[in-house]
Amino acid sequence: MKKILAAVAVMVCLAFAAEAQRYAIVDTKYILDKIPDYKDAQKSLDAVSEQWQREIDAKQVELDRMYRNFEAEQVMLSEDLKKKREDELFMREKEVRDLQRKRFGFEGDLFKKRQELVKPIQDKVYTAIQKIAVNRQYDFILDKSEGITVIFADPKLDRSEDVLRELGVK
Repeated sequence: MKKILAAVAVMVCLAFAAEAQRYAIVDTKYILDKIPDYKDAQKSLDAVSEQWQREIDAKQVELDRMYRNFEAEQVMLSEDLKKKREDELFMREKEVRDLQRKRFGFEGDLFKKRQELVKPIQDKVYTAIQKIAVNRQYDFILDKSEGITVIFADPKLDRSEDVLRELGVK
C-alpha cells in the first residue's frame, strides 16, 4: 500500500513539473511549403541554379575536349608547345573550379540569392512563431522538420550564466 501511495505521489509531482514548462512543436518545412511566396522563391532559385550549372557544364565539356585533343596531339608537340598547352589546360581547369566555387560555394552566388529570396520569408515565419510563443506563454517551441531543434526558448529559462558562475568564468 505504501508503495502504491509513493508511486501516486511521484506521478503527481511529475505531472506538476511537466505542467510547469509549456512547449509546442512546429514543422517549419511544412509551414514554408504552404506559403506561395516561398514556393515562388524556391522555383526562382532552382531556375538560377540550373542556369549556372549549365554554364559550368558547358565549360567542363570544353575543357574535356581540350584534354582529349591534347592527349591525341601530345606526342607530336615540341616541349615548349606541350608546356604552353598544359598551362592553358591548367588555367581553364582553374577557371571552371573558380566559377563553380563562385556560384555554389560557401557564401557563393546561390547562397546570396537564397538569402535575398528565402530568408525574409523564413524570418516572417520565425517572427510568427515567436509571437505565438509569447502570447500563449510557451517556454519552448521545437522544430521537427530537420531533427528536433529549439527555435524559441523563453530567455528566463536560460541558465548559461549560472553554469558560467559554477565554472568560475566571469
